[in-house]
Amino acid sequence: MRPWTRVLGIDPGSRVTGYGILDTDGQQSKYIASGVIKTLHADKGAARLEVIFAETNDLIENYQPAELAIERVFVSRNADSALKLGQARAAAICATFGTSMPVYEYAAREVKQAVVGKGNAEKEQVQHMVRVLLSLTEDLSMDASDALGVALCHAHTRTTGLRLAEAMS
Repeated sequence: MRPWTRVLGIDPGSRVTGYGILDTDGQQSKYIASGVIKTLHADKGAARLEVIFAETNDLIENYQPAELAIERVFVSRNADSALKLGQARAAAICATFGTSMPVYEYAAREVKQAVVGKGNAEKEQVQHMVRVLLSLTEDLSMDASDALGVALCHAHTRTTGLRLAEAMS
C-alpha cells in the first residue's frame, strides 16, 4: 500500500479559477475540498492575478498539498483569451514558489481522457464522472469539477508512472 498524497488541481481562468483538492494512494482518491477563486470584484489585469496568487497561496498554506496539477492553456482562435488564461495559470503556479511542491501540467484532452475515457468529452460528462469517481452527492460548479478532474488525471497518471518505475527497477 502506497502512502496518501495530497494533490491540488487548478483549472485556471481570468475571472473564475477552479480548484480541487484530493488525497490519493494510487488505488483510490478521496475528496478533500473544492471551489472557485473569483476575481470579478478586482480591477482588470494585475489585480485579478494578485487575487489568484493570494488565494492559491492560502489554499497551499491551509491544505498542505504535496503536488500541484494544472490545466495547460490551449491556443484557440482568440489569442487574447489564451494570453489571459496563461497569466492566470502563471499566477497560480507562482504561489508554489518557496515550496518544494512539483507542478504537473495536463492538456484538457488528457484530463477528459483520464476522467471520462474520451478526449473529446463534454464538460457535463467530466462533471458527472468526477462526482461518480469521488462519490460526491453535492453539486459542483463546472470550474470546481474541472479542477477536480485535473487532480484525478494527475492521480491516475502519477500512479501509472510509479508502477512503471517499480517494474523497471
